Amino acid sequence: MKNIVANKELIAACGLYCGACRKYLADRCPGCHENEKATWCKIRSCVKGHGFHTCAECSKDVNECKIYSNFIGKIFAFLFKSDRPACIQYIREHGEQAFAEEMTRRKCQTMKRK
Repeated sequence: MKNIVANKELIAACGLYCGACRKYLADRCPGCHENEKATWCKIRSCVKGHGFHTCAECSKDVNECKIYSNFIGKIFAFLFKSDRPACIQYIREHGEQAFAEEMTRRKCQTMKRK
């Protein structure tokens, strides 16, 4: 099992931190950006199509974006108490490396919904 390390390259397109994901840590997933099987993810496709690393680089508000704030994403957010928009906001305010360091410190993949 890998250790959780702060690496901005392990931030998923949607703002989740792959570097703290159990599948990534167990070598069962290469992470969002390297996972060529993740063609189903519309957020990842949009981010790659615009040449961005994450949605934080887009000028749209993720809460208003139809691709980001889709029905399935809302269900996952509810089930896992995830606040992906807060992750994107943190990245916008503090940068990708600071976000990776924060998620490493918290040992978690996402900011939790309050």
